[in-house]
Amino acid sequence: MSLKKITVRASGVYDVLIGSGLLENCGEYVKNVTKAQKLAVITDDNVDRLYGDKAVRSLENAGYETCRFVFPHGEASKNSSTLIKIWDFLCENHFTRTDCLVALGGGVTGDMTGFAAASYLRGIDFVQIPTSLLAQVDSSVGGKTGIDIPGGKNLVGAFKQPILVLADTDALDTLTDEFFTDGMGEVVKYGMIKSAPLFEKLEKYTAEELRDNKEVLTDIIAECVSIKRDVVEADEHDKGERMLLNFGHTLGHSIEQYYNYTGISHGMAVAKGMEMITALAEKQGMCSAGLSEKLAACLEKYHLKIDVRPMPNELGKACLNDKKRSGGNINVVICSDAGTSSTVKMTVEKFMDFLNSKGT
Repeated sequence: MSLKKITVRASGVYDVLIGSGLLENCGEYVKNVTKAQKLAVITDDNVDRLYGDKAVRSLENAGYETCRFVFPHGEASKNSSTLIKIWDFLCENHFTRTDCLVALGGGVTGDMTGFAAASYLRGIDFVQIPTSLLAQVDSSVGGKTGIDIPGGKNLVGAFKQPILVLADTDALDTLTDEFFTDGMGEVVKYGMIKSAPLFEKLEKYTAEELRDNKEVLTDIIAECVSIKRDVVEADEHDKGERMLLNFGHTLGHSIEQYYNYTGISHGMAVAKGMEMITALAEKQGMCSAGLSEKLAACLEKYHLKIDVRPMPNELGKACLNDKKRSGGNINVVICSDAGTSSTVKMTVEKFMDFLNSKGT
């Protein structure tokens, strides 16, 4: 299977490489993009057990002095306490501005490592080696980094582009069904907001069939990355078109917060957010008839159809702290059809009415 390369031209220019065998050869790829002599591999305990030694061995074989910081896996670790420990670790190992961090893992690892890279010494380079489907299709690309605080998800962070992304599709083989499902939430999102052909392709497969077809899965990852690349290049700092990437996230983040970031994964929460928003939009004539049923059927294929305790209107208050809010307004992403999306600016009052289905 050939290696796919997608170049992102944002505030920094970097390549996203997608294919097999990238992780075990990561040292040679990293060597092409940095003159750093020292690297810190940041990873969680689950990923470290699977890939930590392989990554470090490749980096050391390429001539790098490496050290490793391992934290407990899960969204509950994506906080200021872990971030401070990373900063202290870098200080203890005498990292300088010419050194580099390596994020080895899923979205939590990438977000925290990126934020550490953006803030330590006011900015050092970092490389993304995403090992989850969600990170490969979405969070490793585009430069959004951050941590969660009690007030909400990803409310503290920085824009920091990586210098390289290595998406090794072999790493997906070790994902549990739950983590594969988690990533598919973001994949469906890309089809809904920007690509009717991608959505139609997803309708043809089940989760199990897609996992077994590595070639099709690799093409889908590349298509998602290409869509994100185009959006990020047009609007790196989330002032306009990039907001479309937040489809399902406003309610999704509130669902995650409601469950204290445990029990319901990010992708599952986003899927539920997409489902809720589309059902409400259809009820109010803001999208094509039957779209919510079509989306629900696709989510069912990838085991993303879930029930949650809070109703949309109960999630509204938490949404008011969401990053998509601007002054007295909140930007809501609506898909009028599969592949077609737009941002609708609503006052807080109108948004709460929308969640209560009181009409437009």
